[in-house]
Amino acid sequence: MTKKSLLPTVVLMVMLVPLGRAAAHDWPQWKGPDRDNRSRETGLLKEWPEGGPERLWVSPVDLGKGYSTVAVADGTIYTTGLIEDEEFLFALDMDGELKWKQSYGKGYTRSYESARSTPTVDEDRVYVISGNCNVVCFTTEGKRVWAVNALERFDGRNITWGIAESPLIVGDKVICTPGGKNAGMAALDKKTGETAWVTRDLSDKSAYCSTRAIERGDRQLVVTAMSDHVVGVDAETGKLLWKHPYRNGVRAHPNTPLYTDGMLYFTSGYDYRGVMLELNEDGTGVRQVWEDDTLDTHHGSVVRVGGCIYGASWRGNGNGNWVCLDWAEGTPLWEQHWINKGSITYADGMLYCYEERRGTLGLVQASPEGFELVSSFRIDEGSGKHWAHPVISNGRLYIRHGPALMCFDIRGEDFDPADDEAEEAAAAGEDKAEPTRELEDDIADAAAAADEHRAQAKLGMARGYLKMRMEAKAVETLRAIVEEYPDTKAAAEAREKLTELE
Repeated sequence: MTKKSLLPTVVLMVMLVPLGRAAAHDWPQWKGPDRDNRSRETGLLKEWPEGGPERLWVSPVDLGKGYSTVAVADGTIYTTGLIEDEEFLFALDMDGELKWKQSYGKGYTRSYESARSTPTVDEDRVYVISGNCNVVCFTTEGKRVWAVNALERFDGRNITWGIAESPLIVGDKVICTPGGKNAGMAALDKKTGETAWVTRDLSDKSAYCSTRAIERGDRQLVVTAMSDHVVGVDAETGKLLWKHPYRNGVRAHPNTPLYTDGMLYFTSGYDYRGVMLELNEDGTGVRQVWEDDTLDTHHGSVVRVGGCIYGASWRGNGNGNWVCLDWAEGTPLWEQHWINKGSITYADGMLYCYEERRGTLGLVQASPEGFELVSSFRIDEGSGKHWAHPVISNGRLYIRHGPALMCFDIRGEDFDPADDEAEEAAAAGEDKAEPTRELEDDIADAAAAADEHRAQAKLGMARGYLKMRMEAKAVETLRAIVEEYPDTKAAAEAREKLTELE
């Protein structure tokens, strides 16, 4: 094979592996792959028919009481539920049928009795944390590997509404926050359950928050909110690097922080402020950049899109507005009442807003200009609180409502599902065939379309910056489009806009 004929084959192999894997968009833990409540999928429906997108199924499995959402990995759906006084981990196939279920101990049966933890899938293991802080590891086939009650091991103290943490895997460790005296946070060996480290200078109680791993400089940190502080801990050693005072009236801080390029945002309900913190260059300290009292999200999470933060505010436990904040300054760009507060997930330019009063799911344009509701429908299965967050995986939308799990098809015409066989062959190096000219043209067309899509997304960000009067950021983004994607339609428009601005 000549060097010339080899090149398209190499291009094909390079494209097939990342694009095939990227198309198989699993959601293996709380808030998705990066714990930011963002799906990277494209080609999804931009509006729904009356009554909502096509419902593929309602699982016949009674999942018990639960506010847990789902994790999706390698063709299996995982979630948790409380049945009588026991918590169970459920594994379902892609049609919602039960593959297996296993108990992981006595559940939390006091205030708001239910399972809280979303499972975390890591390689061939699944991890859960019960309302009583029982940290348990199973194989993906349902065999229990180990179990540790972190409250007992680390002298922890349970909290008013029970531990509501979803486990975080960092390298070879499972992170949990038992809130023990001189052991606020702890890491367990993910293979054995043995203690890897404890954070001895931290005695705050747990505060319903699931941790997140971030990187700053050469350091990896675990960040979260405890009862009295937002904290940063060295992921390798467990050393407390910094803590920033943060405490609302009930010491409940359930929202996992947002993080981008050294900037860490956290919000909490109950009429308490949200804060933006900037980490120093090596991650060993923080300073507060701004605070805001408009977006005090209860437990529905927040999401960053471009230069904006979206979420719902708390106006009492049964009410709230939808809000957009400027990421850089913390100033409200809009605030809109729509039925009630709720949870939020982002995908392909759209916000999936699930309000918790009636169980209405709204498809909203992610825009700094206003709350632009495109479509909506009511969730009509299940019972209890509408508190589980929407999950988007492989062109499907999953909604949990108490004992019921629903699956909806949200693929648009441009959605490109993974070809599993081609993906496996490419990954294994088995597809040795030399591509035809037609295939080469298809590859070139696909690459051009991908460039155009990425360039148009950046162009949308630039328009958003201009609307927020952030001209310098807009110019920087427009120049990046011209440099990175010079042959796209978006680049032509970017050049015209740069001429106007400069």
